[in-house]
Amino acid sequence: MNNKNILVVGASSGIGLALAKQLQAKGANVFTASRNHSEALKATGLPFLSLDVTSDISALEGFLPETLHGLVYAPGTINLKPITRLTEAEFTNDFQVNVVGAVKVIQVSLKKLKASGSSSVVMYSTVAAAVGMPFHASVAASKAAIEGLARSLASELASSKIRFNVVAPSLTDTPLAGTLLSTPEKREASDKRHPLGRVGTPEELASISAFLLSDESGWISGQTIGVDGGMSKLR
Repeated sequence: MNNKNILVVGASSGIGLALAKQLQAKGANVFTASRNHSEALKATGLPFLSLDVTSDISALEGFLPETLHGLVYAPGTINLKPITRLTEAEFTNDFQVNVVGAVKVIQVSLKKLKASGSSSVVMYSTVAAAVGMPFHASVAASKAAIEGLARSLASELASSKIRFNVVAPSLTDTPLAGTLLSTPEKREASDKRHPLGRVGTPEELASISAFLLSDESGWISGQTIGVDGGMSKLR
């Protein structure tokens, strides 16, 4: 990763922040973008762009270097409701954040990704896209779309040597999941749902993401990789 230019969108907390720190430690030139410039992200000293992926993102092009070796799209939503309570506006917002925002960022970054001669894009799905879970209709639908998007673009842009892969976690201990892990009882129940007996950490998801950005994963593209404590495959 030494001296590779990597953009991490959604770097203010959670997996995005953990990944930005790991990439920085590996010697990458990390460019970060998020709606909020958290204190933890400020402490890294990394270049930062205030960016709302549901709005105009044209400023991103001028923020980036001419060559980009990697792109990580980490914004996400957790909107868990019965289908009878899920509004059209909520469903649309989940799709805008998870899918349309990714498309916009990729479009702006594409020329710079091609310029590197070999680049990698990493996005995030959820175990709920593969395993039916109650109250996950909106997030599962939008994250399943991310998996389809990645496979399509992996094929379309293979000749440009741009790889696309998706990481699909189960519940991870991030601020986004805070309400689901807010009490010892909730955390214990969540731990027990996983065959490996615990929820994931941002650092674990960051590690597989860093691998997918590296040359070591140079023959991996179009894949969805479950990092979920065994949730998707084990009983």
